Amino acid sequence: MSQAPRASFDAIVVGAGPSGLACAATMGRLGLAVAIVDKADTVAAVWHRHYDRLHLHSDRGHSALPGLAMPREFPRYPSRDQAIDYFERYATHFELRPMFGRTVQSVRRNAGSGGWRVETDREVLSAPVVVIATGWADHPHRPHWPDSERFLGRVMHSIHYRNAAALAGQRVLVVGFGNSGGEIALDLAEAGVDVCLAVRGPVQIVPRDLLGLPILTWSIAESALPPRLADIVNAPAIRLALGPMRGLGLEIAAKGPLRMIAEDQRVPLLDAGTLAQIRKGAIRVRGGIERFTRDGVVLAGSGAEAFDCVVLATGFRPDLRGLLPDDPDLFDAAGMPLACGRATARPGLFFCGLIASPTGQLRQIGIEAERIARLAAACARGAPALSRA
Repeated sequence: MSQAPRASFDAIVVGAGPSGLACAATMGRLGLAVAIVDKADTVAAVWHRHYDRLHLHSDRGHSALPGLAMPREFPRYPSRDQAIDYFERYATHFELRPMFGRTVQSVRRNAGSGGWRVETDREVLSAPVVVIATGWADHPHRPHWPDSERFLGRVMHSIHYRNAAALAGQRVLVVGFGNSGGEIALDLAEAGVDVCLAVRGPVQIVPRDLLGLPILTWSIAESALPPRLADIVNAPAIRLALGPMRGLGLEIAAKGPLRMIAEDQRVPLLDAGTLAQIRKGAIRVRGGIERFTRDGVVLAGSGAEAFDCVVLATGFRPDLRGLLPDDPDLFDAAGMPLACGRATARPGLFFCGLIASPTGQLRQIGIEAERIARLAAACARGAPALSRA
């Protein structure tokens, strides 16, 4: 690219979602000049694409970004639209003006002069600090099954699901028992759609509220405990809250929910009504997909069944290695950063909001953003070394 880099910034943030907004605001409060670049045309663009019934899985009190509380009139679990409203208010409150319509092509270290060079499809930007805050919802994971090309029905990823109206009168298979899969199946069941859940292996489920308090309150209070011990302490109360699980077609994992998050980056289902619909028979649980047929799928344990639509609630798998082509050692085998929310092996480079947290993703984003801001300020002011603590 022939343009000379624009170097009037102390930091460049890639992404204008919650992570990017929080990092830009916290760095700005420390006096840094921050540029935010995003390929979309609005803040929190991915949130505009989430399904209609989505509510935050974390409560309002633990979901605010640094420096601005969520409005008191919001319910305990704000809706998707309320979350979007809050993120827009946040950008306005901190006078954040992202540079929209920029697709970042690469992030590289500046040769000789130090700092970082961010190449977009429109310009080159340069700064001592770069924060990658792209999130993961732009990278849907679509598993492949034998004979999938034979299926005459529709296959969609959960990122394209909006509401049950478009699937009225159809037989729908939702694949996956994470929070998206559980909520989409619940949405369909409540609308009277014929729906099954394909569950491949053992799962973990926790109530959204426990003894009148948000489940995250318990996770935060126990965060100093080893996950295995916290799971043992919580197990009796969780079993009592969820009720009997026998006969539902679900195998409960031996590994507890907190340990599952810590070791496998798998978030358990926070039950907001899915179990009740399974008990009623409005959601039927099946095994994993073995292969597709012309009019449906073959499911483990139950054989062939006909479906009009298959919704893949199979998560997201971003691979960020292409964004930093000169630094493959910063990532694991799946392309996720080895260090998130703290200093990396490259001075001035940070990642935010890319690791699942048992105490709430938005809360974790805030913690990471505050830490990054302190480290970024030291880097931008020419500190000789950064702590990785």
